[in-house]
Amino acid sequence: MLRSTNPRRITHRMDRKSRFVTSLFLGAALASSVLGMACGHHHYYRVYDPYYSDYHVWNDNEVVFYHQWAGEYHRDPDRDFRKLRPEEQKEYWSWRHTHGDHDHH
Repeated sequence: MLRSTNPRRITHRMDRKSRFVTSLFLGAALASSVLGMACGHHHYYRVYDPYYSDYHVWNDNEVVFYHQWAGEYHRDPDRDFRKLRPEEQKEYWSWRHTHGDHDHH
């Protein structure tokens, strides 16, 4: 391939590369900000309580109850509820149904 020594062509080629690199950086910046925002938000989900045959919305309100239960029963409040042993989940649901509002859906 022969390269042009025409200064206008070289400048045009550099402008295209510069725009491409700029676009890549802009895309990376946008993607990282979107990912950062997604990590900062809580994801609400429904949890089925098989012992009382109902659902609970696991949201900030439920987390408050969970932390209260964890403190009373000397459990790790930062442990994901879904990773508790079934006996511990049953213990939580039994406790939960005797405390506070009953957010069933």
